[in-house]
Amino acid sequence: MHLLIIEDDRTIAENIYDYLEARGHQCDYAGSIAAASTLLAGPLFDALVLDRNLPDGDGLTLARRLRAEGRATPILVLTARDALEDKLLGFEAGGDDYLVKPFALQELEVRLLALARRNAGRPAGPLLQHGALAFNTATQALHLQGRPLTLPPKALRLAAELLSQPERVFSRRELEIAVWGHEQDSSDNLRSVLHTLRRALGDDAPTQVVNVHGLGYKLVNR
Repeated sequence: MHLLIIEDDRTIAENIYDYLEARGHQCDYAGSIAAASTLLAGPLFDALVLDRNLPDGDGLTLARRLRAEGRATPILVLTARDALEDKLLGFEAGGDDYLVKPFALQELEVRLLALARRNAGRPAGPLLQHGALAFNTATQALHLQGRPLTLPPKALRLAAELLSQPERVFSRRELEIAVWGHEQDSSDNLRSVLHTLRRALGDDAPTQVVNVHGLGYKLVNR
């Protein structure tokens, strides 16, 4: 695996780095959100190990931004915060797994391998595509049957989230977090963005956003 370790404690980061490199994995290191953002602009990683208490903010801020951009890279949140509300917040922000410090390096590797296997079926590279709809995460361009669609940022983030796992049902909460970074007080906000996306697609498009009654929304091909 190619892994990015985002951790400001040098001792912990070096222990993880040395262990995983010895196990045959390739690792990069960032001690802040800013440093991680620079590395994430380059080649894709198989998974991220993300601390929360970083010098320039909460690591979950980075997780939310990556999900809002449509990036599906698995994220393992590694932190000393062990309260249930912290764990729930980690998953809601876009984390795929949560490991509390202190931890066993063997368990960390096993969890990362599981995340990489689970992610193997997702679209590779910067292009997220399902049927006639495609979103380039690098250029933030959305195309339908090769035709560019001009959409406001919130509708683009919604499209990217739905395209990250086509045919999967996303709850209202998941989509709100992907679009705004947090839940909304009114469901009308999400409905408005959904309307914008659906209007851009048009009624005759082979790829559509459908409502799954009582559960949420998903992207389907007709």
